[in-house]
Amino acid sequence: MTVLVTGGTGFLGAHLCEALLARGEEVVALDNLATSNGDALERLARYPRFSFIKGDVCARPPVAGEFHAIAHLACPASPDEYLRLPLETLAIGSHGSDFVLGLARENNCRVLLASTSEVYGDPLERPQREDYWGNVNPVGPRSVYDESKRYAEALFMAHRRAGGVNTGIVRIFNTYGPGLRPSDGRVVSNFVAQAIHGRPLTIYGDGRQTRSFCYVSDLIDGLIRMLTSAETGPVNLGNPNEISILELARTILSLTDSDSPLEFRPAPEDDPNTRQPDITRARALLSWAPTVSLAEGLARTIAWQRSLATADLHGHSQVAELDAAHVL
Repeated sequence: MTVLVTGGTGFLGAHLCEALLARGEEVVALDNLATSNGDALERLARYPRFSFIKGDVCARPPVAGEFHAIAHLACPASPDEYLRLPLETLAIGSHGSDFVLGLARENNCRVLLASTSEVYGDPLERPQREDYWGNVNPVGPRSVYDESKRYAEALFMAHRRAGGVNTGIVRIFNTYGPGLRPSDGRVVSNFVAQAIHGRPLTIYGDGRQTRSFCYVSDLIDGLIRMLTSAETGPVNLGNPNEISILELARTILSLTDSDSPLEFRPAPEDDPNTRQPDITRARALLSWAPTVSLAEGLARTIAWQRSLATADLHGHSQVAELDAAHVL
């Protein structure tokens, strides 16, 4: 089949494109390169069944061809990025999602929304189930991302109910792995980069807040299972094993054999105290559960970041390739 992936050069988008190509699918990536440096294109362009359109989903770019499925991943996902691009982030959830749903209706095809655990806000229940409505501050700085995704979910469901569009929604919890740039701003990439370069690991708040980290190959497997199913969702995709930020920092220091100190800074406004998915629905509907342990996933991520540092020392500008065994 031919699959359109919006945000196809981003961290998850590039992994999804490569996994679909490895399955033998035709893949078209649509991206405006606002939050990615385009390095993934060098790797993806080696596949004869891959093509790329530079365009912004909010500008309704001309997209030719017949699609059998669409994965809507376009959106800044790092707090650094969506706080830098607040209006663009809101527009992607609204105008961009409307454009993607229109394409799905024209092609009479399945369309998948990559939503987020951020729709739960700072949750008052733990773990978070899909029937929990969340605790979101609609006017806080993080609301540009939270509310963009919440609106996109509502739009997807409205198009399904009113127009019969074959929609699916997944809520993605913290994901990490090779390909997540050291400068991305998310906690795993931050800690690994700081540890291997001997810089202080910056912890925002007291470090007791928790997250659940899913390795990228597990997440991509869940996305493909949902994309090729008829399930409506929402379905949580994430690793239910919870860990505190302080424990994560100490684990990365141990794995990198780093003596970097810990540096505590004030917590950002509306920073959630907990993130832990209930994946009962994913197990039942998609036969999906993560398989890569945190220690194994972190070791792979550390090795990838170290390969980047080695390439930089030798003056190479090209980003190191991902090990296919770690991607698919």
